[in-house]
Amino acid sequence: MKFPSTRRLFVSTVIALAFSAAHAQWPERPIKIIVASAPGGSPDIVSRLIGAELAKRVGQPVVIDNRPGAAGAIGMAALAAAPADGYTIGYGNNATLATNEFLYAKLPYDARKLEPIINTSKTASLFVVNNDLPVRSIQEFIAHAKQNPGKLSFATGDAGGSGHIGAELFNRTTGIQVVHVPYKSASQAMTDLMGGQVAYLIDNYSVAGPHVNAGKMRALAVTARERTPLFPDVPTMEQSGLPGYDITAWGGFVAPPGTPIEAIARLNKELNAIIQEKEFRERLLKIGSTVVGGSPEDFRSLMEKERVKWGELVRMTGAKGS
Repeated sequence: MKFPSTRRLFVSTVIALAFSAAHAQWPERPIKIIVASAPGGSPDIVSRLIGAELAKRVGQPVVIDNRPGAAGAIGMAALAAAPADGYTIGYGNNATLATNEFLYAKLPYDARKLEPIINTSKTASLFVVNNDLPVRSIQEFIAHAKQNPGKLSFATGDAGGSGHIGAELFNRTTGIQVVHVPYKSASQAMTDLMGGQVAYLIDNYSVAGPHVNAGKMRALAVTARERTPLFPDVPTMEQSGLPGYDITAWGGFVAPPGTPIEAIARLNKELNAIIQEKEFRERLLKIGSTVVGGSPEDFRSLMEKERVKWGELVRMTGAKGS
C-alpha cells in the first residue's frame, strides 16, 4: 500500500529541517527581489517600500532587481530559474501569475510552479481620458464613441494586465468600436494620452493619479466596486451604468519552485509584519492600494481562483498579448 501524501509530508519536513539547520542565522547575505517591470510602476514602488523595511528587520541589504520586458515574462523566468534558497524572491501580480498563460501560447516560466509567499495588496484603476475629449462621464464617453465608430483609440502599457483586460471588457460590454494602440510601458501610453494621440486608457492610481491631480488628464471612473478616498468624486463603473464591472489588480511575493517551506514561512512572517504597520498601510494608500496579507495558502487559493476569472475574461474579450 502506498501513502503518497504521507511521503510528500515526510520529504517536505526533511527539507525544512535541513534548511533550518543550514540557515540557522538566516539571512546571512543580501536578499534579492526581482521585479518583472520597469522602475516607477506599482510593482516597483511596493517592492521598494517593502524591501527597505525588510532590510531593517533582518539586518541584511535587500536589492531590487528590475527585469522588465515581454509582459513580465523576462523577470518571472529569471525568478523561476533562481536558486531556491530563500535569498531570491519576486513580485508577481494578476498579469504574471494569472493572465499571461491565457494570452501567450508559450511562456518561459510556469506560474503554477512558483511558491506563493504573501498577497501584499490590491488596487483598482482609473478610467482616464484626454482633456480635449468632449466628455465628462462614462455615459458621455460611450455616446461619443458610438457617434465616432473606429475613430477613437485606447492605449495599453501592460499587455495582459488589468488595464488591458479592463479596457477590452469595457469595449465589449458597451459595444463601442475603438482602435487598440499597445505601448511598451505605461509612461509612454500616458504621454500619448496627454498629447491627444489616444482617447483613453485604464491604469492604476500610482501611474494615472498624479497626472489627474495635475490636471493633465481627466478621470471618469474607478474600476473597482468601491470609490477610493484618493478621488472621492470619481464614481465607480457600476455607478456609471455598467453593473458587475469590477477590475481589481493584486500583487504579492513568490519564490522559485522548490523553495523550502521554512524559508517561505520566515519570509511570510516578516512581510506580514511589515505590511500591517500603520505607516506602511498609509504609504500604500497614497498610491491607491490597500493591504491584504495572510498565509502562503491564502495567496495560492487567490491565484487559483483568479486564473479562472482572468482566463474567462481573456476568452470573452478576445484579448491577446502583444
